[in-house]
Amino acid sequence: MQSSSALPVRQGVLYVALAATAWGTGGAVAAELYDVGEIGPISVSFWRFLTGLGLLLAAHLVRRSRRPKTALSLRATFAANPQRALITGFGLAVYQTAYFASVQQAGLTVATVVTLGSGPVLITVGARLTLDERTGVAGTAAVASGVSGLVLLMGGADGSTGPAPLLGIGYALLSAAGYAGVTLLGRFSGRENGGSAFESTVIGFAVGTVCLLPMALLEGPLPDMERPAWALALILYLGAAPTALAYTLFFAGLGAVRATTASVVALVEPLTAAVIGILVFDERLNAIVLTGTVLLLLAVLFLAADEGGGQVAFRRASAPRADQDQHQPRPAMLTKD
Repeated sequence: MQSSSALPVRQGVLYVALAATAWGTGGAVAAELYDVGEIGPISVSFWRFLTGLGLLLAAHLVRRSRRPKTALSLRATFAANPQRALITGFGLAVYQTAYFASVQQAGLTVATVVTLGSGPVLITVGARLTLDERTGVAGTAAVASGVSGLVLLMGGADGSTGPAPLLGIGYALLSAAGYAGVTLLGRFSGRENGGSAFESTVIGFAVGTVCLLPMALLEGPLPDMERPAWALALILYLGAAPTALAYTLFFAGLGAVRATTASVVALVEPLTAAVIGILVFDERLNAIVLTGTVLLLLAVLFLAADEGGGQVAFRRASAPRADQDQHQPRPAMLTKD
């Protein structure tokens, strides 16, 4: 089935890649916020959600004022499918917070490998079972290349083991499951109603903020105020680039690309983090990390090309022949609004 989204496939891939790039900067900002603000992972996620929600609401008001007849209201979007909105918001809160908790317990390397390495596998299986997305030989090889590159990239980098590795791995698997659920649900939403991706993102973050609030209150939500200007700047950036902007692009892109493709393109996130490490922290790439980086880029580029080629092939196969148009009646076609 062809997606109902009007977004071109290659542009959808670009949107997902840009979102993953912004996510790649979020880890460094969050780590700095831990040191400056001295708060835990739940509170960091809460402030990220709250700030991102405020920016998304402001953008929504601008959209509504400029396009009052076409921009959907948040109430209408939520009423169209409240269960989808609640699940998306809860999934966003779970997978982001669980990943931060995994980093604390198992260390950055183990947490990243388990979370991002198992995510594409869970999404591939879920897409086959729930969305009937078939992964051919090329797609399977691309997923394997991306995951292998990620393992090499993270395994070759220096990393420390956390205080409770088994607990951390459990958090990472929970994070991957939440990420897979949100990705699959976003893909389904894009098929059914691609025009409401932005409004759905706003509602998802509103639900996630409410879910995180009680846990943040228990953990201690207020950051240390010894450096208030720097802490505020970090929170604002965390809510703007890797949250409001990134998730808007991500959910918009999911309306045009397959869930499995999006999951592999999103592996650009650790690549971005590695580049930041080289430029900012003067880290050096060894042969293992360099090989993993190449495999990651090849997987992303191959899937982008394969996605566009598959869409062209679909249109050619679906185009009626001239003699059929002239001599045979056209069957009734089912369309989705």
